[in-house]
Amino acid sequence: MKLYYSPAYCSLAVHIALREAGIAADYVKVDTVAARTEHGADFRAINPRGYVPVLELDDDSRHTEVAALLQYVADLAPASGLLPPAGSRDRFLVQQWLTFVSSELHKSFSPWLFHKETADSTRKAVKEKLAARFADVEAQLAGREWLAGDGFTVADAYAFTILSWAPMVGMSLAAFPNLTGWMERVRARPQVQAALRAEGLLKA
Repeated sequence: MKLYYSPAYCSLAVHIALREAGIAADYVKVDTVAARTEHGADFRAINPRGYVPVLELDDDSRHTEVAALLQYVADLAPASGLLPPAGSRDRFLVQQWLTFVSSELHKSFSPWLFHKETADSTRKAVKEKLAARFADVEAQLAGREWLAGDGFTVADAYAFTILSWAPMVGMSLAAFPNLTGWMERVRARPQVQAALRAEGLLKA
């Protein structure tokens, strides 16, 4: 199995999930601007859509979309607890969170706040929407350690990855103590630390 990733991109969530699941994988860094892998391969030939993550399976098939990849990886290691059993209420809750992160957080940050050409009025509106979503997550985390159920799941991996972008766009999470406490719990996990370190996001 091979994960094509870019440091601090949304592919970090899948990177974390692979390590948490104990699944051996090769990690190939991608420069999405130049559309080249660290080995010089044309990334557009690997993924014509031009973005990460791409998960290449042992049969050489290649797959995209963070929420789908997270569920696939988790299902390969059911004992990890990263995703509850199919048909369970707990799995339904995790899937709700994955959808929320994908639509309400991920696609608000990107592309709107990462492109210089975005109008100031649009930036302001997007940041206001995100602040409201941060407040929602803050309320959901009241009295809870993790987003869904009693343990860390792929929903936590995805939300942590996306919410880590807040400082990059000049947004602070300091007003949300439940959220910041949860971020620190996720960041302190050994496999999360390993993924961050491997991507050069954490000093050795």
